[in-house]
Amino acid sequence: MIAAWPCSGPSGLCEEYALAFDQGRGRRVLIVPALFDEANRMRGMLVDTMRLLDEAGIDTFLPDLPGCNESLQSFTAQSLHSWRAAMGQAAQHFGASDVLAVRGGALVYPGTLPGWVLEPAKGPSILRQLIRARTIAAREAGHHEDSAALLEQGRDTGLELAGYRCGASLIAGLQDALPQIEGQRIVMQAELGGGGLWLRAEPAAAPEQSAALARLIAADLDA
Repeated sequence: MIAAWPCSGPSGLCEEYALAFDQGRGRRVLIVPALFDEANRMRGMLVDTMRLLDEAGIDTFLPDLPGCNESLQSFTAQSLHSWRAAMGQAAQHFGASDVLAVRGGALVYPGTLPGWVLEPAKGPSILRQLIRARTIAAREAGHHEDSAALLEQGRDTGLELAGYRCGASLIAGLQDALPQIEGQRIVMQAELGGGGLWLRAEPAAAPEQSAALARLIAADLDA
């Protein structure tokens, strides 16, 4: 089901949406998605994981980051700080008992909750990949763009990367951001089997990985 939650951010108080498997149970996991296109590539796998956790008696919530998916907020106005605040508000609204942060979601998840971090990604690495993709596209179009010059422009006035119009504050935040793991269990891709879906060119399902992740979470919660 689709659930709404109130979010106070750069655009003021807005209503955001989350995919929710909610039967009012005590174990309630907030899932903070990966950032940029990685979120699209991994969404199907996470939704399958949520279905399996629902069958195991665990409620789950996958909120939109403000400015993404069905959000009416401006993506350009977002920053790591605004996303972090929003995920904290989502956790409070849904009464989350635990959190699963995925890849770049480890930069913006509510670290006060216990839970899991799946293959945490560093901000500088995410930013390098986005800028590299832009320079490759420029080269294929027959012109040259310099990575250092793009980064400087991004810090100053913002930058369009992979179809996202990133504001200067988001660029600056990514440049230095590191995951803040505060006791959560780090889950590596090898524990799920197969390759990381964030590396694929298109979104894909991975039933075996979804099942492995659901088993891991359920076992930890039952321990």
